[in-house]
Order: sequence, then structure tokens, then C-alpha cells
Amino acid sequence: MQALAVFGRLSAASLSVPVPASASAFAFTSRAGTAAAVTKIPFSRTAVSRITSLSRQFSSSPRIMAPISKEIDLIVIGGGSGGLGAARFASSKFGAKAMIVESNKLGGTCVNVGCVPKKVTFNAAAIAEALHDGKSYGFSLQETAPFDWSSFKTKRDAYIKRLNGIYERNLANDKIEYVHGRAKLLSRNEVEITQDDGTKSTVRANRIIVAVGGRPASFPNIPGAEHGINSDGFFDIAKLPKKVAIVGAGYIAVEFAGMFNALGVETHLFIRYKTFLRHFDPIIQDGVTAEYERLGVHLHKESTQTRVDKDSATGKLTVHYKDSNGEGQLSDVDHLIWAIGRVPETEKLGLESAGVKVNEKGYIVADDFQNTNVDNIYALGDVCGKVELTPVAIAAGRRLAERLYGPQDVYANARLDYSGIPSVVFAHPEVGSIGLTEPEAVEKYGRENIKIYTTNFTAMFYAMMDPEDKGPTKYKIVCHGPEEKVVGLHIMGIGSGEMLQGFGVAMKMGATKKDFDSCVAIHPTSAEELVTMR
Repeated sequence: MQALAVFGRLSAASLSVPVPASASAFAFTSRAGTAAAVTKIPFSRTAVSRITSLSRQFSSSPRIMAPISKEIDLIVIGGGSGGLGAARFASSKFGAKAMIVESNKLGGTCVNVGCVPKKVTFNAAAIAEALHDGKSYGFSLQETAPFDWSSFKTKRDAYIKRLNGIYERNLANDKIEYVHGRAKLLSRNEVEITQDDGTKSTVRANRIIVAVGGRPASFPNIPGAEHGINSDGFFDIAKLPKKVAIVGAGYIAVEFAGMFNALGVETHLFIRYKTFLRHFDPIIQDGVTAEYERLGVHLHKESTQTRVDKDSATGKLTVHYKDSNGEGQLSDVDHLIWAIGRVPETEKLGLESAGVKVNEKGYIVADDFQNTNVDNIYALGDVCGKVELTPVAIAAGRRLAERLYGPQDVYANARLDYSGIPSVVFAHPEVGSIGLTEPEAVEKYGRENIKIYTTNFTAMFYAMMDPEDKGPTKYKIVCHGPEEKVVGLHIMGIGSGEMLQGFGVAMKMGATKKDFDSCVAIHPTSAEELVTMR
């Protein structure tokens, strides 16, 4: 895989340097410590002030429990992507007096145990693949030491910690009151906040937004299940394992399996059916499942786990299971990861005290305007169970803030359009999808009213490689009606993650197959196939 194609934008690292308040220059001394080796570099007072500020911002001193407001315009419960998006827009753009309450780390699942550290790990896996592929391009590479997972994890954790600090500073800059603690609804206008030191306060709010997100589902009810870890625990693994077992067929399990396998770990993926990513189009399900088998991931299809044993001496696990081949057991497993879905964090929120309805799965019932059944309480993000993606929560939060606090002649009907949302799976290869799958289009419009365009090819990147090292690329366009409006787009192959965003814009604008065809191809690229299909 092309290593450069997978790097997302990273925030610049900040350097914390303690500075005396009166300093106007720094003296840097060589290790020899001689006077001749001292160099003075002048700094303006502004520069000194900024560096001092950075030092304070990255200080590890404990948080001081300051008194919190008793009356507020808006309380946001949950400091993840959606809650931050709503609170910051309400305060910075429209002047609302806002408070955000978070019991864990700012940034929520995405920043701390989701998209961000996952993508960093995916980048590492992609580099491992690039090092392997480089030999086909004439590079002579010799590994002098194995991949240093421990050092990698330390740097990844430091990056996440910096992001946490950036979020906290953004709240201060936007004049949002940030309280670290747990919130519980007492009524439709009252929230009880328990701070880290146990102090309880009751705050009255004109409006309340619940954006608490979700958590990994509980372990299955089998003996020894507790010896495994959930998907959050993936980011706590301190040493690169030799053998892992992952249970699950969604994007989390598939991404973990692809990354471990690329980094040289013996990877076993247990799925309940014959394919994974079953909410995606069949071209994706079949294509990526087959590619994982080609890449060496051990797939246990139509499987269930019956027991997990742990060796008290070695800590190794043995997973007992049944699959399409009968009963079996997998021994010497370093980590068993249960990636079997997520559930909303709605317990102990006091929703019943405020009369807020939840459905049978525990999700808060909210319409597309984020309204709950209580007129001044709103919900957004994963806690609603609509589309559980970080950018969805951010966009929904911003639109809600606009509708609640912006000029009504402009924002009275502001809401997120939940249709046509693009999504990407950082599998191996990457997967991109937007709109209806082929089966969904058939069900909605009828087979006679849709037309399908597909292509399968080998990307030019693999031209220098032996046949057994060449990965697949598969694209599908789903069109509806005589004008052939594009209602679905499904792609797998190198660069799919970056490629999909632009096509998502086109589809939101109502692009037709004719519009695709009218765009001149960029050659030589894989993306050109999407505007040249016949």
C-alpha cells in the first residue's frame, strides 16, 4: 500500500518550555558546560508569554474544583465530538452561556479510543505493508529490529493527550464552563453534577443536550469471557502480541484484524456468518472477506465461542468454539478482543426523572431535529443510535446550536440531513460507501428501476508486483430512474478513504451517471474508473 496516501492531517506537536516571567533571552549550554558553548537567543516579551502559557497548559497539576454556576442557558452532558460541537457553536457563535460536563477525557470515543488512535495505528500498519511492497520496486530492505510497539504506543498516547489539552483550551477560549464530573437529570430543567472530589451541585438550565455517546457491549455470557478485553482495551495493549483472537464482524473488528495482521501478528477473526461488514454492499462484503483470507487472516466463519480458559502461569488464553468446520480450540492466545458492538451510555443519567423516552435498546428517542419528547431536552450523537459516526455527531450538534440560538429567520429549520452520509472502513484495503446498497435500492425502487455499474481491476500500484502480492480494486455505482441518479457508491481499494469525500459532495448535489461521465478522468489513477464506467 502507498504509505503516503494514508496519512491524515496531524496537529503540530507543541513543546513546553518553562520560562521565567522576566526573561528576555534563553541560554542554551552544550553538554560540555563551558562558557564558550553558551548561546543566547533573544525572545520578545510576546514570545516569552506564549511559551509560558504553553508550559502552564501542558502542566500535569491536578484540576482545582472551582465553584460552578447555578443558572445556565445550556448544559451539554458529554464532552465528545457532538457535545463539543454544540456547546462551542452555542457559545462562540451566538453568545449562549454554556456548560459542558464530562466524566472522562474530552474528545469522547473518537479522540481517546476510536477514530484518531485507530488511524494512527492504521498508518503504522500501512508503513509495514509499504516496506514489504518496496522490494517489488527495487528497494533492498532488511529489518534490523522488530516493530517497536511499545515506543509507538507511547508516542500515540502522547498525541492523544495533546489533543485532550487542545479541546480544554478551546472550551476556555469559547468561554464555556467545563466541569469534570458526572451529570444526572433531576427534572426537565435541573441537573445534579457530582465532581471528582464528591461535591454535588444542582444547576438549573433553560436547555439540556444529552450527548454521552456509547460504550462497548458487555461480554457474552460464556465461562471465562472476562479473560478477554473489549474494543477500548485494544489501545491499552502494551506489547505487540504474537497471537490474537478477535470476535466481531463490524468495522471495529475488521480494522483491528487488518492492522494486527499487517504488523505480523497471527490474527484469528471469528464471525457469525460467512462474510463480515454485513451492512455494506455485497461487493464490499465478499471482496474484503476474500482479501483478508488471501492476506493470511485466519477466518473462523459461522462461529460461536463456548468457553475461554486462562493459563495462570503464562497468562495465555485458550478459546473454545464451534464454527462451520465443527468444534475447535485456539491455544496460546495473547489477547482476546470482544468487538461485538456498542450500546448507549444512558444508564444512571436520570432520564426517567425528566420523562425522556428511550427505546428497547436504550437509545434516546430523538427526531431528525434532535428533539426528544421533552421540549427543552435534546439528544445527539451515538446516544440516539441514528448514524454512529463522529462527523455526524459534530454536524448534528452544530445544526442544533444554530436552530436553538441563531437568528430564526436563518436557522429556524436547521438540522442535519441524515441521508447520503459517506463512511469509510480502514480495512486492508480501504473501503468507502455512500448511499444505498444494491439490495436496498432494489427494495426501495424495484429491480426494474435501477441500473448497476461495476468494475474490478488491479490498481497500477501493483504493476511491479508478483501476482500473489496484487490486491483487488472493486467499484460499484447504483443508479435510479431514467435520469440514472446516483443513489449508491461503493468502493474498495487503495486510497478509497480519501477518494470518497469528493464523490460524496457530488452525490449530495444530486449527481447523475451523466454527470460522472462528463467529468474528464485523471490519469493514471484508480478514481478515473468511477467516471469512465460503461
